[in-house]
Amino acid sequence: MKTITDHLAQYAAYHRDRRNIATHLVGIPMIVVALMILLSRPSFILAELVLSPATIVAVIATLFYLKLDGLLGILMGLLLAVCVYAGQQVALLSTAEWLAWGIGMFVVGWVFQFIGHYFEGKKPAFVDDIMGLAIGPLFVVAEVVFMLGLKKQLHADIESRFA
Repeated sequence: MKTITDHLAQYAAYHRDRRNIATHLVGIPMIVVALMILLSRPSFILAELVLSPATIVAVIATLFYLKLDGLLGILMGLLLAVCVYAGQQVALLSTAEWLAWGIGMFVVGWVFQFIGHYFEGKKPAFVDDIMGLAIGPLFVVAEVVFMLGLKKQLHADIESRFA
């Protein structure tokens, strides 16, 4: 299995331009929230927990991220929980409003992505490896963590692959 360094370095190879990374800091969260909105229906309550396809996807993704890195996995789990909660709240709206929010955010998020890749001059990472769709959110969180001066060794390990 690939390590977190392998995954993030492979994804980073498609994301070297700062403008592309900046658009991803906006676009990827929008796409994740949109997916959680769209996957929040249908839902049912089990032992005071609201279960939906969004909940299942978030739990599976969190387990994957935890396997790659404990700290980033916990952070991703917390952020996905917030996204699921937001999705659940939007899912309470009328069907038209729910779809407008979900589809609207999804489309706008992808517009940001493609603008970034225009700056980059490269295709999105998921075109060559479908896992890029799962690594994208982790990449965004890792970039913010790196900007805060944390996980310096991981950042150095990733960047060393481009020296």
